[in-house]
Amino acid sequence: MASFSYLMSVLVLCVIIGSGHAQLQLNFYAKSCPKAEKIIEDFVQQQVPKAPNTAAQILRMHFHDCFVRGCDGSVLLNFTSSTGNQTEKQANPNLTLRGFSFIDAVKRLVEAECPGVVSCADIIALVARDAVVTTGGPFWNVPTGRRDGTISNTSEANADIPAPTSNFTRLQQSFAKKGLDLNDLVLLSGAHTIGVSHCSSFTERLYNFTGVVGTQDPSLDSEYADNLQSRKCKSINDNTTIVEMDPGSFKTFDLSYFKLLLKRRGLFQSDAALTKRSTTKSFIEQLVDGSLKKFYAEFGKAMEKMGKVEVKTGSAGEIRKQCAFVNS
Repeated sequence: MASFSYLMSVLVLCVIIGSGHAQLQLNFYAKSCPKAEKIIEDFVQQQVPKAPNTAAQILRMHFHDCFVRGCDGSVLLNFTSSTGNQTEKQANPNLTLRGFSFIDAVKRLVEAECPGVVSCADIIALVARDAVVTTGGPFWNVPTGRRDGTISNTSEANADIPAPTSNFTRLQQSFAKKGLDLNDLVLLSGAHTIGVSHCSSFTERLYNFTGVVGTQDPSLDSEYADNLQSRKCKSINDNTTIVEMDPGSFKTFDLSYFKLLLKRRGLFQSDAALTKRSTTKSFIEQLVDGSLKKFYAEFGKAMEKMGKVEVKTGSAGEIRKQCAFVNS
């Protein structure tokens, strides 16, 4: 009898310990909030066609969220005087993030249906997928059950989010730190097939590449560089002009971005870096030679993998009532 009691207590302890390490699962809210995913999908399908850039914006937000403390919605938190802590929103890579009000609107709808049930972290992941699908891009599975983090630091975001000026080594290290490999790096960079960028993210390549004014990145196609200088970013100090990351095809989720990389027409140094190693360059060539369906499938797998980075589940974190603030 004593041994049975001991066994039961061990099992209970295992359940308690395991609850903080639960796995994400498809349809996590099937019982607790069965309409949640449909509410999110319907809102996205309604609103995204009115503002097509939303897909690229939320996709970028999802990426930036997952690279700092995992996919826990920490990128959404506002600065509060009570903590005196600058949050991820104030970090350099996040100053141009957009789509926060969109996430807030989704959260309000879901809260009205099921208060305190669906996490902001799951909302970002679901909206990113649904927005891409709405613009004609790939579908991927989004297992849910993420919980929201309560810590958000500027310094961590500055350190962990790979910059558009990153070289190959920096990119490889950043992705490896999150359990993502070189194929994931190439595939997730493929998100640059949609959306736009500010000139400030790449003008050093045009005007000050070696630290000497007037020097240009020799790995950038000269015709493309001249076009950017004469028609788009006419000064190194231009912080307002926006440029298509995949010129001529920036609203379409396709293989054009990868084709441009092979022509030395990637907008960022981080784009160009992908062609400077034989492993990643040959993978890009495989994607370009393959079908769009194949790219969609591979991109979807990489997104699902990224969406599981360092997630908080079970009893970890919380379910925020408002995405911009931790619960009081």
